[in-house]
Amino acid sequence: MGVNDWKEQARSMIGRAVLAPSSHNTQPWFFRLSESAIDLCADRTRALPVNDPEDRELTISCGCALMNLRIAAASAGLHVQVRLLPKPEELDLLARVSLSNLSDVSAEDAQLADFIETRRTYRKRFAPREVSASALDQLNEATKREGARLVPLLTEEVRQKLAALVAEGDAAQWGNPSWRRELAAWMHPRRRGDGLTMPALAVPVAQLVVRTFDMGGGVGAKDRQLAEASPLIAVLSTDSDHPRDWLLAGQALQRTLLIGCRHGLQASYLNQPVQVASLRPKLQNLVSAGFPQILLRIGYPVEEIPPAPRRALDDVIE
Repeated sequence: MGVNDWKEQARSMIGRAVLAPSSHNTQPWFFRLSESAIDLCADRTRALPVNDPEDRELTISCGCALMNLRIAAASAGLHVQVRLLPKPEELDLLARVSLSNLSDVSAEDAQLADFIETRRTYRKRFAPREVSASALDQLNEATKREGARLVPLLTEEVRQKLAALVAEGDAAQWGNPSWRRELAAWMHPRRRGDGLTMPALAVPVAQLVVRTFDMGGGVGAKDRQLAEASPLIAVLSTDSDHPRDWLLAGQALQRTLLIGCRHGLQASYLNQPVQVASLRPKLQNLVSAGFPQILLRIGYPVEEIPPAPRRALDDVIE
């Protein structure tokens, strides 16, 4: 394959990688190309220091992009070899993905490629329909395959305790003026290609309202209802809590989301009990399964929603 052909193929794969979810749709990644590899790097200029002071969710988001890249490569018939944190002295270099034409391409990964474009972060109410046992089994297996665990919260008592933690987290975050300012800063018109999008004329007013008013009570009540009414609430956890674990969590999350799409499922996040430091131990005690990284609500959507915007590829490839 010539240099130009390789670059074009790499751009195509990266174009699918960047369809991964990220906190506030910050898209905190960039990619470097070499002759037969793609480096995934953290773009810490897009960090959320109040919401995510340790860059934990930033790293998880990059792990989601890494999984998309793996799947896109398999779909292109390429063998993938991944090294996480290959140069400890380069903190922003999160993974090196080496690609070759070896015959042992993951057919299962290739089959998931079709769902990269259909995955959505679905923040609305789900249809009142239970997630099937077979779908749940496959979600569990997808998470395990990437070195994490998915812990469904099945009893009504545990779900109500979880919903209370979510509401408590909302109150803590919205009560913090620095957190509100950070949220407002990521409210963008769709043409920007990132952030929490809304009509351009509404952005200044929305930013002012968010910066000025503590709406934690109303948001908490709404999120509590979403948590209690969701067909499936589950915690994605890891055995340890370091950057490598966060990358594993991201890959596990994205594989789980794509497997869910194959079953007609979508998901969104109620991560407040993980993001608020004082609440994370309470969530950990509630699920008794390692270190909680992501709190998912999963179900069947009742309507189609548009994809979140993405930055131009030239802005994320060095």
